Amino acid sequence: MLNFHVTSARPQETVEAPPFHEWVFADGVRWTVFYRAAEGFLLRFPDLGDYLLSADGLRIECHPVPGVADATIRDLYLNQVLPLALSHRGKLVLHSSAVEIAGRAAVFLGESGRGKSTLAASFATGGHRFLADDGLVLERRGQAYVAQPSHPSIRLWQDSETALVRPAVMGAAQSPLPAKARHLPGGRLAFCGEPRVLGHIYALGRGTSRDIAIEKLSQREAVVGLLGNSFLLDIKDQALLSRHFDRIARLAQLPICYRLDYPRKFEMLLEVRQAILKHCGS
Repeated sequence: MLNFHVTSARPQETVEAPPFHEWVFADGVRWTVFYRAAEGFLLRFPDLGDYLLSADGLRIECHPVPGVADATIRDLYLNQVLPLALSHRGKLVLHSSAVEIAGRAAVFLGESGRGKSTLAASFATGGHRFLADDGLVLERRGQAYVAQPSHPSIRLWQDSETALVRPAVMGAAQSPLPAKARHLPGGRLAFCGEPRVLGHIYALGRGTSRDIAIEKLSQREAVVGLLGNSFLLDIKDQALLSRHFDRIARLAQLPICYRLDYPRKFEMLLEVRQAILKHCGS
């Protein structure tokens, strides 16, 4: 069991050692900076908080920057730090949302902005429960994989919130992270709290298709997509990378990985859901 606690707020001090990795937004702004610490790792979110993760991945201590809201600290933990800690513990964790279709998990894979959360919320308000918004854990069970439910919430951009859940869900908590609000289950937004056998994985395209397109991925394409959307903490650990690649290659051997693209228009979401339901049924 992971132990997470928040300690006293403090300004972010200069770290003398260079970072071994960083996540950067498209505009060049640093989002997360990764350092090695005396007892593990330091994950720094500039101007927001520092998260100290123990070498075994079991203990996480947060020092927020003074004035940063508790909701921000929790959002960073749930959406960024926890998936990294789980992957460091040997779990296969993907940047993906997941919903329940006919008793199995349909997974939507992709980087931020591809529409994973919007698609999951669309299914969840249309009668199909969601398992995860991001940071999906997959566990191998024999020749199959099981999708584990994550924290029961979905974070949505304002336009998606307005189009999908604002009339149906009360008590959405505004997130201080860029323009997103976290929604808990309730009303028509249904959550699946039980593990589900993995059915299909859909890698979301850029939204450039004029119509709904579902295409089978080759094994190589599946490996590239899964690797590019994996949570990994220590990208310099060759043994860890080798084990992770083996897990990804084994998963990619299953004939369940597809590319999904469609115009990003809210009025098309019903048609997109119907196409996915038909594809899962086939």
